[in-house]
Amino acid sequence: MSGGSDSLALMHLLRDWAKARALAPPVVVTVDHGLRPEAAVEAKKVVRWARKCGLQAHVLASEAPPPIADIEASARKLRYRLIGAFCRKKKLAAVYVAHTRDDQAETILMRLARGSGVDGLAGMRPLAPYPDPDFAAVSVVRPLLGIQRHALRDLLLARRQTWIEDPMNADARFARVRVRLAWPQLAPLGLTPERLAETAIHLARARESLEIVSQAVLTRACQPCRGGFAVDSAALASAPLELGLRALAKILMTVSRNPYRPRFDRLSALLAAITGNSLGGGRTLHGCRVGPAPKAARLFGPGTLLVEAEKGRSGLGKPRSGAK
Repeated sequence: MSGGSDSLALMHLLRDWAKARALAPPVVVTVDHGLRPEAAVEAKKVVRWARKCGLQAHVLASEAPPPIADIEASARKLRYRLIGAFCRKKKLAAVYVAHTRDDQAETILMRLARGSGVDGLAGMRPLAPYPDPDFAAVSVVRPLLGIQRHALRDLLLARRQTWIEDPMNADARFARVRVRLAWPQLAPLGLTPERLAETAIHLARARESLEIVSQAVLTRACQPCRGGFAVDSAALASAPLELGLRALAKILMTVSRNPYRPRFDRLSALLAAITGNSLGGGRTLHGCRVGPAPKAARLFGPGTLLVEAEKGRSGLGKPRSGAK
């Protein structure tokens, strides 16, 4: 929990929800990234607020020096790393985060600017895998994606609960802040947070349908083999392009244990090489090596490919019964 209005409101709502159902109360964690001198003081304030609500609270901090480049992504990676380790130690199965409808709209607009496809424009999922593969037993839950930020602040004001305003939320060096500053110019064009959040809901349904069909391609074209997967190149080539890309991305993500998809241009180039029979002796992408399978692994005939972790990378370890 950052101590901002969204996370504090989530803390109150989860406490009330658990109490009403006679469930164990939530455990609060706050991360000190070391990015600002006052962060340690603010973390202690979060702990006091949580304990005032009758909740356990913990401050997580890293001994590593704070990031100086790509600050947002580096801080996010550190945050999930620390929280994942805490969950493993405490045997907690889910991390609840306070992303709101406003955050969803900002995310979609940022992804639109990057040229994202259906998956990106479908926005954040209410229930998602943990973004660090070392903590795959943990899930991320976003119960506030349909709630506007101002409604959460009204809740806190009604409860006389103050919150922390992070100065980084007004720092125009960060893309998300620039998006927030642009809303007054975008709203007259119909690009409002509400409209973009509605678009995400529509595209999420399309994403779900595509995932179901691409899983059928995987079932037909992929079998575990030698610590990786044997893949039927002909089946990938015969699938519609979008489904072939999704199936290939899923295989690479499973083998590399990377929760994020490969960059689209590189993924597209790899699939083109596979379907155009120009793969040669093999290529690498996303921590994986993709090449012709040796005779012992040609489960789909001479066109079989073998996807395995690059040498020196841990890969997926023991293969599962499919790239699911």
